[in-house]
Amino acid sequence: MQTHNSYGTQFQRERPGASQTRLSGGLIFLFALGCGMAVANLYFVQPLLGVLGSEFGIGEGRAGTMVTVTQLGYALGLLSIVPLLDLIENRGLIMTLFGAAAVALAAAAMARTLRQFMAASFVIGVSSVVAQTLVPFAASLAPPEIRGRVVGQVMSGLLNGILLARAFAGFVSGVLSWRAVYALSAGFLLVFIVVLSRKLPARQPVAPERYGQLLKSLAHIYAAEPILRRRGIYSACMFGSFTAFWTSVTFLLSAPPFRFSQTQIGLFALAGAAGAAFAPVAGWLADRGWARRATVSAFVLAFAAIALTLLQHRLWALVTGAIFLDLAVNTTVVLGQQAIYQLNPAQRGRINTLYIATFFSGGVCASALSGWAFATGGWLWVGLLCSALPIAALIYWLSESDSSS
Repeated sequence: MQTHNSYGTQFQRERPGASQTRLSGGLIFLFALGCGMAVANLYFVQPLLGVLGSEFGIGEGRAGTMVTVTQLGYALGLLSIVPLLDLIENRGLIMTLFGAAAVALAAAAMARTLRQFMAASFVIGVSSVVAQTLVPFAASLAPPEIRGRVVGQVMSGLLNGILLARAFAGFVSGVLSWRAVYALSAGFLLVFIVVLSRKLPARQPVAPERYGQLLKSLAHIYAAEPILRRRGIYSACMFGSFTAFWTSVTFLLSAPPFRFSQTQIGLFALAGAAGAAFAPVAGWLADRGWARRATVSAFVLAFAAIALTLLQHRLWALVTGAIFLDLAVNTTVVLGQQAIYQLNPAQRGRINTLYIATFFSGGVCASALSGWAFATGGWLWVGLLCSALPIAALIYWLSESDSSS
């Protein structure tokens, strides 16, 4: 059966049984845990920039490229691998990506040169897109009336993974070494793969196409879906602010007056977990039809949070700013995913690819600029970079109509 969305795009409805697989609380937890473990691999490097710079003999300016290389791998995976959700059986794809991530993490733990570590980091980035296969998978299993809440619950696992990765990396590297961070994560993934192989249901694409056709259709889908474009740009601005903050705050905390150890920097990262806990609430707001008001509130909150962190020698200001910045960014991302998952279900993998690639590009650009900004103008320049992005999103929001939200 075919229908049309509000912009005239023709699509096939989900199969009658697409959302009838029992989506139990345990399965939702498994999706959330998998997302968190996968995406955490991307963010281990951020609190380790100082120790990795010393290990491989590079300064602050170049250390930021370690983050960028991992994110570039992630961007490539988004564009080349996540669209496969619309082509091949999803369970097998997910298991393969988790296996590749475990191998890449082990390689990073054994790296002896910067080139080896960069190569492993790139593969970690590519394979970590498994998180972005789990979110639309869960959305496909959820009934439409609670899809926003389910997406929010799964995304809370993903967002907590981002934040707890920093705490885990900081603590383990302080107690053991930075190599132990990657080795332990590889071991955890191997255990998780065994559990996942027994619990994850199979899922066939609704209307599979050839791989070349999938990739060619990306530009058409992006042009045909204004909600996708708008929500992607909102999230690109907000995620850019988020990434710039967390990339550079490591340098700030390790310098006077704080002189934090790796363990203390990891504990600081726990502050953001409070913001991630709001993700299910953001999904609930979207289900109630309050997405537009929640979106603009998130932009304003992000700007205020960054402004507060300009009191850079006050730890309470940095902690409070981190909490509210993460809350604002998480809200924007969940609202965006709830909106795009209402679009063509047969194209859900590609729609998710385009959304994540759009907002992740903001993170890549901002992380590349943040190291330079800190080295050039200190935390003030980082604050200006981080605050400019939600302002840009707010200006774009002013052009939004109710039909384009």
